[in-house]
Formats: sequence, C-alpha cells, structure tokens
Amino acid sequence: MIEVIGRDDPGAPPLEGRPLPDVDNVSAVYWAAAASGELLFQECPSCGHRQFYPRAMCAACGGTTDWRQASGRGTVHTYTVIRQNWAMPFRELQPYVVAMIELEEGPRMMTNVTDVEIDHVHIGMPVECYVVEVEPGLGLPFWRPAGREREPGGM
Repeated sequence: MIEVIGRDDPGAPPLEGRPLPDVDNVSAVYWAAAASGELLFQECPSCGHRQFYPRAMCAACGGTTDWRQASGRGTVHTYTVIRQNWAMPFRELQPYVVAMIELEEGPRMMTNVTDVEIDHVHIGMPVECYVVEVEPGLGLPFWRPAGREREPGGM
C-alpha cells in the first residue's frame, strides 16, 4: 500500500492552482485507485505488453488491457530541472524536478520528484511513490527518494 496524504497535510507538495487531471472512462480507475493508495499500470493478457498512461487498448497489439498493481518502487530513468516557467502556479514552484520514473514492473511514468534537494536527484536514483488526495476519489502520485529521510526544501 502506498502512503496517501491530504493536500493540506504537512509535507504535501503545493497544489494550489495546479490543473487537475481530466478524468475519463479510461483513466477513472487509475485516479480512484491512487486516492486509495494503489498505483496501477496496464498489462495486455494477449501479448504481455505493460504500459502507462491509461489507454483504451494495448499500444503494442490493440488488445484489451487489464489493470495491475505496481509496487510503488522505481528508479529515475531521466529527469530535468525546471527553472523557468512563467505560467501560474508553476512559477511559484521553481525550481522543480520533472522525471521519467521506471517502475519496478517496467512501465515508465512522468511525474515530479519531491522531498529532495534538486542537486541530489540523479539517474538511477531509487524512488518510492506517495499520493496526494486532492479531492475524494482523485489522487495524484508523486515520487520521493526511497530508503532515507526526506530533505526539507524539496518541492
């Protein structure tokens, strides 16, 4: 089970003014599961392809996918530090890290890495997922360094 915190809990990343996901019939299961502490990805029973972001069909063969629960552990595959973004509310968050996280199960997910100084983020860094419940039934996954104390000041 992945830790779920409220948007106003101490340690939650700033969310005020951030656009929320456009929940549709394909992604609703994913967002609701996140709010309850589960990180999901899709797997195709026909060809075995695993994918993230939620899609109506398998990106490899066009088959129907099933939902699988991820461990919530992964590594930073690649990342960038955003130092200039004049759009609100992101200009108030600078600098912040946007990363591609490779889940232990294989799929990659684009997200923010938080709770760490930006200079300490590196490719191959082990990370763990946590979720901020922004409203009932809607959770946003974020990632933080695994296996060590949180660092103050990390978005």
